[in-house]
Amino acid sequence: MNSFLMRTGLLLLSFCTLFACKDVLDEYNPSGLTAETVYTTPEGFETLVNAAYTYQRWWYGKEEGYNIAETGTDIWTSGSGEVYRDLTQYLNLQGSNGALSNEWREFYAAINLCNGGISRIGNAGLSATLRPVREGELRFLRAFYYWHIVETWGGVHFTTQETNGIISTANRTPIETFYNLIFEDLKFAAANLPVTQPQYGRVTKGAAQAFLARMYLTRGMNKEALETAQAVLTGNYGYKLETNYADLWKMSNLKTKEAIYVVDYSTNLVLNDLVNSTFNPYGHSRGSNNAHLLFLMKYDDRPGMIRDIANGRPFNRYMPTRFLLDLYSENDARYEGSFTEVWKANATSRPAGMNLGDTAVYCTRLEIPDAFEATRKYQIYDRSKIYNANGTVKDNLRYPSLSKFMDPTRASLNEAQSARDVFVIRLAEVYLIAAEAQMKLGNLQAAADYINVLRTRAAKPGKAAAMQIDPAQVTLDFILDERARELAGEQIRWFDLKRTGKLLERIRAYAPDNAINLQDFQVLRPIPQTQLDAVTNKSDFTQNQGYQ
Repeated sequence: MNSFLMRTGLLLLSFCTLFACKDVLDEYNPSGLTAETVYTTPEGFETLVNAAYTYQRWWYGKEEGYNIAETGTDIWTSGSGEVYRDLTQYLNLQGSNGALSNEWREFYAAINLCNGGISRIGNAGLSATLRPVREGELRFLRAFYYWHIVETWGGVHFTTQETNGIISTANRTPIETFYNLIFEDLKFAAANLPVTQPQYGRVTKGAAQAFLARMYLTRGMNKEALETAQAVLTGNYGYKLETNYADLWKMSNLKTKEAIYVVDYSTNLVLNDLVNSTFNPYGHSRGSNNAHLLFLMKYDDRPGMIRDIANGRPFNRYMPTRFLLDLYSENDARYEGSFTEVWKANATSRPAGMNLGDTAVYCTRLEIPDAFEATRKYQIYDRSKIYNANGTVKDNLRYPSLSKFMDPTRASLNEAQSARDVFVIRLAEVYLIAAEAQMKLGNLQAAADYINVLRTRAAKPGKAAAMQIDPAQVTLDFILDERARELAGEQIRWFDLKRTGKLLERIRAYAPDNAINLQDFQVLRPIPQTQLDAVTNKSDFTQNQGYQ
């Protein structure tokens, strides 16, 4: 799917972002080509569709997207290397935040590209068979991008028209209008997309249905959410849960049948989105997937340890809350399948009596008796060393580290780019959508049955019975706990808490460091100040309530 990865100057020229395209128009169109001459051929139109996919990479697998979608919740707080602490801990969060500015710019560029493609597709010369497929892809992507926009910022700018040139005004549009289009586009996509695509990473019928089920659940349309989730679960699309949860995260298993929709990154890193002054001047500063950097504690300055490829490059941006670590029972293999607690000695210089491969560092959610610690050659960071008694963080350098996204196939120990694909929607989430919809419809036994499918998969050997739940245990909070156990780190948590009305409550209950500065209005993010400065109708298009 390498052709998906090219983001040309022509595309940026023709379908630039609504409010930030002046520099592009003035400075970058080396070919002299225009949309009118290129997108009237099937080959030219293909470049438009391919480019529409690439904007997902500004969110999925990138630090900006993780900070907006995962941190600032009940399950993650700031490590010592945190950059966007204002998003994670709500510390003077304002429209000047760089992550929000970047995502706003890129998502509106993506929307404009999708709008242009949908309006131009009739003149692209596509076959009668191919046209509805490509339109389905563009409509899915438009819905996908608009969902991120409306949930992050609320009722902000909305249009279905392609924009060329500079637009100096913006509108405020009701949230319901966004969702009306999202549902219209996703229904079209689900009806017209094939079950399989010839190129990996293109959206399919099953992916459109799975995302539609998520949208129905978001809007409280529980009957529709259940029916659509069931259509995915029973649709004979070839999706299958991995037998072993940990196998999901092996670099050798990126094409797992559990992945319904992915953001694809090429093993040829040049074909990803790293900024390059010649070929990709509007790319990302780190390119590719960076998740492997972000959740790692600082291990490489500990006795017996040096940085290596296997243990990763520790940016220590995010650390788990104590609440997240405590969600996993001793019977649940998802803890070991998600987190690393032990680092093995790999340095030539080691403490006396420590051999290569011996434990050098142990970071654990458990409390280790002092008497036992005194007998060990390795360093121990236990529960009371990492967290204070009230759950606030004591040590934001050493902690159990999310290991889902590790990439030991990187070429060098300091390589920031990974070819790991991002699993945007997994089959496991569809089971959880069905369970939540059943619960809200009053069918607790059916909800428990769906959840138990995942808990059976998650059980350690011999512990399947102990992992089962009964209908009386099914509550919204239990489902949110289960979603954390299953989906931690997968760029969905903030949206889950917001859509269930639990964001403020659960941050205040379970993430004390994030709760200190939290305000009720922060269920929306601030509109980027660059956008507010750019519009001329400033009295109509104003900052979200509560922000300066």
